[in-house]
Amino acid sequence: MHLDAGADVSAHVDNVPRDLVAASFTGNLESWEQSRQHHHRKAQLLYTVRGIINCEVDDGIWIVPPQCAVWIPGGLPHTAFGSGDIECLCIFVEPEATPDLPLECCTIAVSNLLRQLLVRAADLPEFYEIESSDSRLVSVILDELAAAPLENLRLPIPGDSRLRKLVEVLLANPTDRATLAEWASRVALSERSLSRLFVEEIGMSFGRWRRQLHVILALQRLAAGKSVQTVAFDLGYESASSFVTMFRKVLGKPPGRYLLDQQKQS
Repeated sequence: MHLDAGADVSAHVDNVPRDLVAASFTGNLESWEQSRQHHHRKAQLLYTVRGIINCEVDDGIWIVPPQCAVWIPGGLPHTAFGSGDIECLCIFVEPEATPDLPLECCTIAVSNLLRQLLVRAADLPEFYEIESSDSRLVSVILDELAAAPLENLRLPIPGDSRLRKLVEVLLANPTDRATLAEWASRVALSERSLSRLFVEEIGMSFGRWRRQLHVILALQRLAAGKSVQTVAFDLGYESASSFVTMFRKVLGKPPGRYLLDQQKQS
C-alpha cells in the first residue's frame, strides 16, 4: 500500500484484520501529517529510508535518521513531521500480535536483515492469507522487531510550564549558551530549583538534556549534507573538536563514524 499526502491512514489500517499492515510513503511529509496529531489502535513502526523524520508525543521528541525507525505504541497520540523529500515505510502491528514488542515510544536501530524484511513487507497484500508464507514472513518481522536494539535519540519534554518555556526558547535558538543560573533567572526560579525540576520532570540534568538536543539537531543538519564544522558553529560550539567530543559522549561514537555506520546498513 502506498500512502498519499492527506490520506487518513488510521481508520483504514485499524480495520484490516491482520497482525501486520505495511505501507510506503514518498514525498513531502509536511503536506501529509505536519502539525496533525493523531493515533491508531494498531502500533506503528515508522522507518526512514531517506530524509529525517521527527515523531512528537506529549513528553518527548524522537528523531528518525535514515536507516533508523521509531516505534509508536497503539493508541498513543503523536505527530510525525519532517522537511524536504522523505521516503519511509510504515508498519502497523496489532497490539496483541506478540507480547515482546515495546510498550513505550522508542527509537530502534534497523539491521540489514530487518531492513530487507520491512521492504518485503511493503509488497504484502493487505489481506494476506493466514497460515501462508506471507504470514510466516510477518512472524519473522515481529521477532526481529522485538530483538532490535534501541537508539538513544529521544529528547524528553517536561510538563512544567516554566521548563517548557525554556525548552521552546532553546528549540528555536539552540546556539543560546546561557548558564544554568542565567536560565533560572529567566524563568523565575533559583538555580537549585531549576536543576531539581529538570531531574524530577525528565530524569536528566539540564546539561545532559541540552547535549541531547544538540545531537538531535546535529543529525538533522548532517543528514542534509552540512559539514561537522558548520554544524558545530551552527549550534554555538567554539570548535569542531568540542562538538565531536559532545556527540561521542551522547552516542558513543563521533559524527563521521555514526553516519558511516548508518550508511553501511543502507
